[in-house]
Amino acid sequence: MPNPAQGFAITISPLGPLWAQLEAGKITQLHWAKMPAHVQAVTHPVQAALSAYFQGAAIKITATDFAPAGTPFQQRVWAELVSIPHGQTRTYGQLATTLNSSPRAVGGAVGANPVPVLIPCHRVLGANGKMTGFSAPGGIATKQILLKLEGIL
Repeated sequence: MPNPAQGFAITISPLGPLWAQLEAGKITQLHWAKMPAHVQAVTHPVQAALSAYFQGAAIKITATDFAPAGTPFQQRVWAELVSIPHGQTRTYGQLATTLNSSPRAVGGAVGANPVPVLIPCHRVLGANGKMTGFSAPGGIATKQILLKLEGIL
């Protein structure tokens, strides 16, 4: 029987398959349609959270459910992203002020987010609400889909 603390929790979404990589029961990465050759599929609460999200509900998991690898600064930025409420956005400048950093440094950490959607980097916009890049397949178009889903656009 597969170990539910290790492997991949697979969710089929309107954007294609999403693969939450799990280590010690925590989400370390979310892959967009990159299907590993030898998958150990497991069941995990992230699947229900993602399914509900794509039906318009807020994500019901917290920062303690994640263990993404990153620098201490990236971890701080990702913790701020998790604190952005469903249906709201922040700018890189606002995050930079909160983190006592520069918008460029924040942008680098946001772009390196290994757990998109769940750590909601799509909720970060450029100055004056300008739509900026998104590292997921589909780029800005995917970001717009997620923001529309949350009632932001």
